[in-house]
Amino acid sequence: MRILRRSFMAAALAALASTAAPVLADTALKVVATTGMIADTARRIGGDSVDVKGLMGPGVDPHAYRQTRTDILAMTKADLVLWHGLYLEAQMEEFFHDLEAKGNVVAVTDTLPRDLLRGHDDYADKYDPHVWMDPRLWVFVAERVQDALTQARPEQAAYFAENAEAFLADLNALSDYAQTSLTSVPQDARILLTAHDAFGYFGQAYGFEVMGIQGISTESEAGLNRISALVDMLVDRQIGAVFVESSVSDRSIRALVEGAAARGHEVTIGGELFSDAMGENGTYEGTYVGMIDHNITVISRALGGDAPVRGMADRLSAGT
Repeated sequence: MRILRRSFMAAALAALASTAAPVLADTALKVVATTGMIADTARRIGGDSVDVKGLMGPGVDPHAYRQTRTDILAMTKADLVLWHGLYLEAQMEEFFHDLEAKGNVVAVTDTLPRDLLRGHDDYADKYDPHVWMDPRLWVFVAERVQDALTQARPEQAAYFAENAEAFLADLNALSDYAQTSLTSVPQDARILLTAHDAFGYFGQAYGFEVMGIQGISTESEAGLNRISALVDMLVDRQIGAVFVESSVSDRSIRALVEGAAARGHEVTIGGELFSDAMGENGTYEGTYVGMIDHNITVISRALGGDAPVRGMADRLSAGT
């Protein structure tokens, strides 16, 4: 199967080299982005000058995602391909390195200062890729996307800069909201337990102890010993809420809740968080700002903090 995928990719790249027509300056820049977070950032900064296709929609796990034939064709025909890097798209890395020799391909985390990154729990030479959980780190990504768009269309640099400035203002407002809401959570309640370790940067930024049943990658397995140890921790520390994730099965989280109940300790599910994918397309939660606003609001309220029901901009869906 691997040989077939490689052969198809090679054929697609060869066809592109021989048939692609030059892009006209007055046509939208065709951009393909892997994750929803990158796609939304490209749309915010590119505005009407870009046509962005996101490969991974709501509920999709980027750690396990493999490119389809449709994806390959879209990327080989794109003017610009934006991928995350930091081993997030683990199954696609070889493809992107091959594609770099043929087209305009940018890993949007490649300019992030390495001293701001967390080490990967499974690979000594890699980093935790979930940098979008801290809007202050996402600033570096936004600036990298702006640079990539500007290099592709230098004549529209001023337009991209204006859009980027507005987006960065939103990121600053998001950071301020997070600081205000999350610091209202009582100190002894600042424990965030989720399905996999996607919230490390969140915890680092806002002073939460973060635990994942699985490791940084959803490819790692949660054994019975891990589940048992976490049940003990829930009971011993009297933790009252845990969280499910939109892109990861809730099976292990529910096993924790049941295990604690069997020990006489009630644990509730505090809500569903967006970890590796955003909300539904066309919704506020389906934007980067809305995704993080949702997470901040749900976590704050579930753990005893003070946050408005509909988030910082009064735009979250009812019932959040």
